Formats: sequence, C-alpha cells, structure tokens
Amino acid sequence: MNESADQDAEQPEQSEQRVQRAAQDRSDQRARPDRSDRPEQPERSPEEERRERLRERRAAARRNAKRALARPAALGTLRERLALLERAPELYDLDEAADIYGDGVVAALEEKVAGLLGTEAAAFFPTGTMAQQVALRCWAGRTGSPAVALHALGHPEVHERHALSQVSGLRPVRVSSAPRPPSADEVRGLDEPFGTLMIELPLRDAGFVLPSWEELTEVVEAARERDAVVHFDGARLWETTEHFGRPLREIADLADSVYVSFYKSLGGYGGAALAGPRELIEEARAWRHRYGGTVFQQFPTALSALAGLERELPRLPEYVRHARVVAAALDEGFTAAGLPWARVHPEVPHTHQFQVWLPYDADVLAEAAVRQAEETGTLLFSAGWERKGPPGLAVTEVEVSAAGLTWTADDVRDAVADFAARLPGGLSR
Repeated sequence: MNESADQDAEQPEQSEQRVQRAAQDRSDQRARPDRSDRPEQPERSPEEERRERLRERRAAARRNAKRALARPAALGTLRERLALLERAPELYDLDEAADIYGDGVVAALEEKVAGLLGTEAAAFFPTGTMAQQVALRCWAGRTGSPAVALHALGHPEVHERHALSQVSGLRPVRVSSAPRPPSADEVRGLDEPFGTLMIELPLRDAGFVLPSWEELTEVVEAARERDAVVHFDGARLWETTEHFGRPLREIADLADSVYVSFYKSLGGYGGAALAGPRELIEEARAWRHRYGGTVFQQFPTALSALAGLERELPRLPEYVRHARVVAAALDEGFTAAGLPWARVHPEVPHTHQFQVWLPYDADVLAEAAVRQAEETGTLLFSAGWERKGPPGLAVTEVEVSAAGLTWTADDVRDAVADFAARLPGGLSR
C-alpha cells in the first residue's frame, strides 16, 4: 500500500489516530525547550509535508462534512463513542458485578453470538487476528496438519505480517490469487494436502466480493472431499445475508468454525468472537489465555458489541440494498461526466461496501475529494486512494451506512459531477 492511501482503506481509525498524534507531537515540540543532547530528527521532505497536510485535511473533512455516505463510528470523538453506551441499561443489567476475566457481560455476549450463529459456543477475543490464529492452531492440532489453505488476498496473508507462520507455526497454502473468491475446482486441484480451508466472507481486498450460495456450498464440499475442516473468516459475515438470501445461522452452519468482528460492521469499540463446537471453543479459551487475550475487564467493549448487535445488525440488509442504488448512480455519474475510464466493483455490490476505480493518480483524487468536502460540505469519497494496477489508476473503498440512506440517486449523480469538475481537465456536468 502506498503512502497516498495512508492505510485508510485498511483501518480508517488508525489514520485518524495518526493525525491526532502528529498534531499533538508538533504542539508538544513547540512547547518544550530545545535540548542539545536530543538526537536530531530527520527533516521531512516537501512531499512528505504535503501528504501530511492532506491527511490532516481529510481527517477534518470527515469530522466536518455535512453530508457523507457513511460516518464510521470509530472516527467519532470520545464523547460520541461513549454515547454508544447510553442505551446500555436496556441491553444488560448494570447493577450486576463487572466482568472478571470473561464472566458476566462478556459471557452474556458470547452466549448471544452463539445463538445468532447457531453454534454450540462462542469465545470473546480482543482482536480478530488472535481469534483466527487460535482457531487455526486448534484445528491444526486436531487434523494433524499445520497447512492452512486460503486466498492470497486473505487478511492473514495481506495484513497480519505473516503471523500465521511467525507466531503460530502454521503454513499458509495459497488456493488462488485471482481477485475473486476461490472455486471448488481450485480447492480440489491443490497439489499438496492441507488440514483447514479458510474462506474470507466477503473477500475484502478483492472488492468485498462473495461467491454465490451454490459456489460457497461447492467450495465447502470440495474441502470435505480433501478431509479438511472449514473456517470462515467472517469479520464482515453480518452483512452477507442479503447477498446469500440466507439467515446467519444457515451461513455459519456450513463451516466448522466462524470468526466475527464487533466493530467492522457493528461499530463496537473492538473485539471479536470465535464460534463453533463446544469442545473446540474450550480449547480456544486455553490458547486465548496463552496468547494474552484473557483480559481482566472488558465490559465497555462487550457492552458496545451488544449495542451494535441491537442497533446495527438489523439495519445491515438495508445498507446493502441502498449501496446498490448508490453504486448504480456513481456509475451513471461517471459516464455523464465523461470520465475516460471508471469502474464500480462489483457492479452490483455484494455488501454495503465496494470499490471505485478511476484513471487518475491517487494524490490527485485525494485532493479533489478533500476540496469537495471543504468547499461544499459533501464528502463523496471519505477513504484514501491507493495506486493500483497500471500507472495512473487508483482505487478507493466506498461504504454506505445510516448516513448514506438519505442520499437519492440524483444526489449521488450531482456529487459525482461536482467531484469530476475538480479533476484535471475540468470534466463537468
């Protein structure tokens, strides 16, 4: 990922935090007296300074925009984030004792997740990376194989610094590198054995794409034919029901174990759950302790997860349906603006998130997006832009959630026309 994207596509909240820390660091530096014994810090180049200013402007635009397709909860102020718990008394008895090492409200959350996914049990984890490493490690012990088959664009391969091999002693085996979900034929055709097939639903780095229900069931069956177990990387599993036309329990039932996130779709403070057979989950709890994941008290995160399940989970299908309206209007707007090459991918989004590809340098697009927000109060593209593919081509991710439901197709087309007018060449309506 290049500097211009500043990792917004992966973890928007991390970019926001970097901006705040950088601003504080500069303020602190001005306030402190000079000390000759302190090592000199290398001066940043003009290009680095420009990109830093752009990051700061984008962060401000996210906070101040009057209109946006989504307002990620993680980018809110502390006051706004704490407000998530205002309805906590409706979700859990606050007169009960606080949790200690996973009992109380944490245990209640685990029971709720197991019920939603139709599994025997579930265990809370502070991070999804830890939850999945533990799951795959447990399966490796049970199958006798450390080989984990997964897509080359899967989260462990792209975003976890080789944690599967470096921390857990597992051996990733790539099923496919094509920008689409793996097929049953690819699973059957792997030229080496594996104990676990890991399927990311949706496959985020390929454009939040999902297989059809028939394709998914065939892939699972292909793994069974190889005497392998199936684990779903379901960080965003909550938002797949509209595409599959199936309830969560039926989707989760295809796999031997499932991981879900409490912040990526639900807006919680963090955390994740691993769900599956009771015996597996009990073993996972032991490994969670060994990995340092049995935290003393986690009631704020657990309560925020319950709030997300109560508030956001029922609305996700509506977000997915409206994302399809927005995607179609974006495509129409690009055509009307005369953009020489533009793509919405998938053309019909599978979830409430999708990609937009445009034929400009990432920095040019980022500048146009920020200026539009600063000058009009409308933030059409809130995530960073990443250079990908041939030179002069960039991609961003678009999310449609509660804030975007008020946008009509005409609103989207008008915003595209205004955005295009800010690009080199003055493309206009």
